[in-house]
Amino acid sequence: MSIKTAVSLYSLQDEFMNGRMSLEDIMAYLDANQVQGFEILPDQMLHGTPHPTDETLAEWDRIMANTKAKPVCADVFLNTNLYNNRTLTEKECVALLIDEIKLANRLGFKLIRLVSMVPSFVIEPLLPYAEKYDVAFALEIHAGMSFNEPATAKFIEEMKRVNSPYCGIVVDTGIFCDRIPRVFNDFNEKVLGVDRGVIDLFNAQFDKGLDGTHLIDRNRKMVPELEKFASPKNMPYIMLADGYENTSLSALDDLMPYIKHFHFKLWEMTDEGLEYSIDYKKILQYLHDKGYDGYVATEYEGNRWILPGNPMVEKEQVAAHQKLLRQAIAEIEG
Repeated sequence: MSIKTAVSLYSLQDEFMNGRMSLEDIMAYLDANQVQGFEILPDQMLHGTPHPTDETLAEWDRIMANTKAKPVCADVFLNTNLYNNRTLTEKECVALLIDEIKLANRLGFKLIRLVSMVPSFVIEPLLPYAEKYDVAFALEIHAGMSFNEPATAKFIEEMKRVNSPYCGIVVDTGIFCDRIPRVFNDFNEKVLGVDRGVIDLFNAQFDKGLDGTHLIDRNRKMVPELEKFASPKNMPYIMLADGYENTSLSALDDLMPYIKHFHFKLWEMTDEGLEYSIDYKKILQYLHDKGYDGYVATEYEGNRWILPGNPMVEKEQVAAHQKLLRQAIAEIEG
């Protein structure tokens, strides 16, 4: 049993999008930083997904032959709104995901992550293909769409019913925040002009051991102290800030057998070598105590909150987070 580190290549999206790093450069970076596995968004980095050309696949094979990090998880999306006049039928949804399973198998992945809100009706018809191609599928449990979301609860209920090793969940640790990311607050206040009062209101929820979900009910109605800030300039902040959740780790107790993978969210590594919003030593200790044997993948999203005029620090932040995880795992596992 051991916990292994990975990096979601989503963490390096600005480097890739702006041509500062190629896919081959990224893989060399992972190896240089002792990363054991990686997670990829095929839509983002492999042209033509889920039907890449033979040339694209040959280039993938060439890069993989020179990469030590292992392919761990392919992040896929179910675009049910492809058409203006209707949503996809159940049959169309399943067919799209079958293609993703086949591609994951071809690329060497044993797991695909289904984005949050994928409907539970896909589970049973996908199982024969998951078994045939030896690729499990798992729904992402993401902040803002986690355990209190009806669609998530329904997926988990069906997952437990079928009880297959090929169906599970991916847990995003944005549901375990101790406080709202400082970079998020700073960007919203300094760049977007969000009122400091609404930022302080959300921060105060965490000071009380709560989170922003306690300011907005299940019908999306704001409590009076929040509603007074509901101006056009503040609403984007309000709608995002309740997506940082402060959930107890005990919420995972009965779900551990179904957890296939973890997204270890990263917004800001501090000078002390810790992540500002999330206590990863505590989470890793919990996973060790529960016998988790799998990967935990850095997923850096502080890149979207870089203040104008400041350099992009994706590589530096990811490397620092990986160092934190390696040290914590070594201490915990002895």
